[in-house]
Amino acid sequence: MADVTLTHIYKVYPNGTKAVKDFNMQIQDKEFIVFVGPSGCGKSTTLRMIAGLEDISAGELKIGDLIVNDMEPKDRDIAMVFQNYALYPHMTVYENIAFGLRLRKLPKDEIHRKVVEAANILGITEYLNKKPKEMSGGQRQRVALGRAIVREPKVMLLDEPLSNLDAKLRTQMRAEIGKLHSKLQTTFIYVTHDQVEAMTMGTRIVVMKDGLVQQIDTPKNLYNYPGNKFVAGFIGTPQMNFFEGTLLKKGDDVQIKFEYTDAEITVPYSLLYKAKPSYLDGNSVVYIGLRPEDISLASDDVKNNKAVVKVVVSHKEDLGSETLVYGDINPNGDGYVESSTRIIIKDNSGRELKAGDVVEAALNINRVHLFDKKTEESVLPRVPEYNYLDCEISKGKIKFLGAEIRLPASVNTEDLKGELLLPTDAVTLNGELQAEVVSCEEINGVYLLSLTLGGKRLYAVLSEPVDAKTVCVGIDFKKITVTADGENKILPLPEVNAFPCKFIKKKICERVEVNGKAKKKKSVQFGLTVAGAFFGVADETAQKIFTALGIKNAYAANLRLECGIDKIAVAESGIAAEAVQTLDYGTEKYLKCKVGDSFIYVKTEAEYNGNICLLPDFEHVGIVEIEREIKII
Repeated sequence: MADVTLTHIYKVYPNGTKAVKDFNMQIQDKEFIVFVGPSGCGKSTTLRMIAGLEDISAGELKIGDLIVNDMEPKDRDIAMVFQNYALYPHMTVYENIAFGLRLRKLPKDEIHRKVVEAANILGITEYLNKKPKEMSGGQRQRVALGRAIVREPKVMLLDEPLSNLDAKLRTQMRAEIGKLHSKLQTTFIYVTHDQVEAMTMGTRIVVMKDGLVQQIDTPKNLYNYPGNKFVAGFIGTPQMNFFEGTLLKKGDDVQIKFEYTDAEITVPYSLLYKAKPSYLDGNSVVYIGLRPEDISLASDDVKNNKAVVKVVVSHKEDLGSETLVYGDINPNGDGYVESSTRIIIKDNSGRELKAGDVVEAALNINRVHLFDKKTEESVLPRVPEYNYLDCEISKGKIKFLGAEIRLPASVNTEDLKGELLLPTDAVTLNGELQAEVVSCEEINGVYLLSLTLGGKRLYAVLSEPVDAKTVCVGIDFKKITVTADGENKILPLPEVNAFPCKFIKKKICERVEVNGKAKKKKSVQFGLTVAGAFFGVADETAQKIFTALGIKNAYAANLRLECGIDKIAVAESGIAAEAVQTLDYGTEKYLKCKVGDSFIYVKTEAEYNGNICLLPDFEHVGIVEIEREIKII
């Protein structure tokens, strides 16, 4: 059994088309991972790269502890099940399942034991002497699965294995594959374009679009917390309703006005704490998302809900246990054409409706989703990136949420009133401001701490849980932004330094001792030239560069070396730089250096002036090909 690790994986074709772009994921041993997305999104290409059937343009693929980029498919200890079964028609079921084992020259008794065991697991024992043409589609797919599982692979890859089956058989086979995963206790990676398959089978789902990973999460979290409009619309049947509208904060409430209609509702501001204030100005248009099951026509729901809109019914679909009601919140809309006012409702009220009826619909505002009109990213992220706070700076102190903190020496600006963009990971628990803990929620490996300070909401992202009613918070000032009058008055310290660089090879001459005599030995050393300085690189790094760029192009490509501000240090030799200024943030100091026309920042404990040398930690750097923006390392 094994983990599968994909790090900065790219697939770029000779014409420049990027089929897969910067795919990063850690798949745990025994997980059932599903890649899902529309045709052409890159899901099958990613699976084929894991299998070794497609070359990896850039990045690193590990199965267990082994890097398998250049390993043959047969040596990767994986098994793959294809969409078209790929069975040998002239062989019996027994022979099809045993074929791979015979190629590996296993003993006959061991082959027989494995085939019979697999047939028992899959319920095809009685078909072992039949040929594929005598079997149904579902039975053939079981044979394909059997041929894969007898190998006892570390990783099982399945590429849309159910797409050729009818609806009833697909449902049955979904359950069979889930049961098989439970029995085998191995890692499954499954590709499908069917979101129902993804939701019912995967422990985690990877949603892809245009070669990019849109979101990775559990089925439940993808449904409840979609990160963008695409994921929200792709997951769920029927798809989420999307309206356009504006949000206007009025005291403790927010007024939502729907575009292209007179409909409007009011929701508590507490539901929108995570939203950037600029979205609440009444002018910024957003997408308002509500799932059909979160809209009700039941009279009690309408009576007890303040968020109610009028709907003109256009048509309906009776599904037995429920009815899909189609309509429009625009009196002149037709409800048939997908638009910003069309609405789909899952109705269980039992009401008899006909085209032209005007009904009231209650919206479950606790389940509303909001997305930016341009970026389509969620306006209400589950883990917010920033706290957006009004602030005032006076006499070297910053005031916000009724609190006051002295600014460190390196953060200087004139007195002002403006907005503080405080990253949630910049709220620390080592300060002097006392805040009340509202909740601490674990979300995908981090803890979102919800606080109240001065009666207002404040969020912090931590690596450890907090079990207390009150905490003392502080601020990591090197991460904050303060704006006033449309200008940035305080900017955060860059987290990453970037250097243009080139990959080169150098001929070197070494003195070696042979039979007690010193001799010269010529060799080649690969390395990077960064701001005039040469740094040799490990053979593994050179190989990654050659793999991504090709041997000829590797030396001509314009590259960028990236390293964190805490992964570069002052040294006796290295990149020539000029120490310009020491930035004191109280608990930390950083050196601002000039390299060419650029400024570089280095964490330091000492004071420096004038000419110095800088040495990046090459075990913690990134290398990017600038032209195609491909992360090689």
